[in-house]
Amino acid sequence: MSAVWLHPYLHDFPDPESVDSPDVVAVGGDLSPERLLLAYQRGIFPWYSVGEPILWWSPDPRMVVFPDELKVSKSMRVLLNQKRFVVTCNKDFSAVMQACKTTPRVGQSGGTWINDDMIRSYTALHRAGFAHSVEVWQGDEMVGGLYGVAIGRIFYGESMFSTVTNASKFGFIVWVQKLQALGFQLIDCQQETPHLTSLGGRPIPRSAFMKIVRENESILQLL
Repeated sequence: MSAVWLHPYLHDFPDPESVDSPDVVAVGGDLSPERLLLAYQRGIFPWYSVGEPILWWSPDPRMVVFPDELKVSKSMRVLLNQKRFVVTCNKDFSAVMQACKTTPRVGQSGGTWINDDMIRSYTALHRAGFAHSVEVWQGDEMVGGLYGVAIGRIFYGESMFSTVTNASKFGFIVWVQKLQALGFQLIDCQQETPHLTSLGGRPIPRSAFMKIVRENESILQLL
């Protein structure tokens, strides 16, 4: 079947593997925290531009990082040993989202897909204990960070930013190591990028990704 149009009222999402589209599995609906949680429990996330209906994605293949496959380069090991940056968790969720929205990226013009509705909805998830931010500090200045959603033993990464070379990599490495210590099985990175590949990310078939999601969908573990 084709991508499903979601009704304004809350209901479940389709199984991504039952949809003909390789990426977009549903359209419409809203960004309520309840709907977002249902989406993530089905391996689905929102990604759209202002003025468009909400598009709900489940890419095939899916870019992921298995914690035990994390790559730490020699240069990053030096920075970690030097404690070049300080990493915190959930110290300033809103600031991290705003920075992910406004920080320029190479090859990208204009703003990002992160809009005010996204910020409100993910902030509500943060208050409920499901969305988390990682802040990277150089002195008193936040120079990098990332945010995402944790359900079960999966962390669904959403976006990261950096204003100083290697800051986001530093924060990502520290965060993945923490998640591994807590027993997390997977970090979802959504789309393949050279940045994530350098950190050990690799694409896997959506069927393999969904198998891991199904094993975790009923576990609402809070960090």
